[in-house]
Amino acid sequence: MEYRYKIPQFIKRGVDRIKRISYEVLDEHKSKFGEDFANNKKVLDEISIIRSKSLKNKISGYITRFIKKEIREEKAKQAQIAASQSEETIEKEIQPETSESTTVSKETSAETVVETTPVEEKTETTEEKTE
Repeated sequence: MEYRYKIPQFIKRGVDRIKRISYEVLDEHKSKFGEDFANNKKVLDEISIIRSKSLKNKISGYITRFIKKEIREEKAKQAQIAASQSEETIEKEIQPETSESTTVSKETSAETVVETTPVEEKTETTEEKTE
């Protein structure tokens, strides 16, 4: 019994063939291809002999999508690197201000300790006097 919505093998085999041929072409001639489908189709005509018009169009389309995807991923990676570099510069600017504020708070806490110590001594001396 066959499943009704199962992908037919000839379609799956065709996609694999298109990817395989596209990768073979890109390995040798990647610098010649760009984002434009029509130009990629012309380049494919120059470097290979593909008699089937539909196969040629499918391969050119796959190569075009592949190139566009690579460019899009590269732009995203560069934007991420730029964002991380800007965060680092902001952190470097904030660190000197933070270190100054911690120094001030340490001085303040030292003064507070000095002030509280005599109060405790006074309470002890008053307790001794009452005994």
